[in-house]
Amino acid sequence: MIRKLREGERLIGEGSDLAAVCKHLEVSEQTWHRWRNQYGGMKAEDAKRLKELEKQNARLKKLVAEQALQTVRGADTASRQTYTQALLHQRGSSQLRV
Repeated sequence: MIRKLREGERLIGEGSDLAAVCKHLEVSEQTWHRWRNQYGGMKAEDAKRLKELEKQNARLKKLVAEQALQTVRGADTASRQTYTQALLHQRGSSQLRV
């Protein structure tokens, strides 16, 4: 992607229009503009590092979501157990009165 950006910038500098450059690079103009905004001033190693960080961030978000889900499930199980114990206690108390 960085290489394509550099090549595209070179072609534009040589006088090619953007449509021809995008066709040559086999990307849409929308993709070209997105890449240019996102990676325009980066070197290849910077872009690679960014991708690694984005991948790590996605993995960490998934871990946090899984932990949150486990917490909710645990709380739900605990509340069900408390409810069941309360019902059993009420039934036990009413049976003793009869």
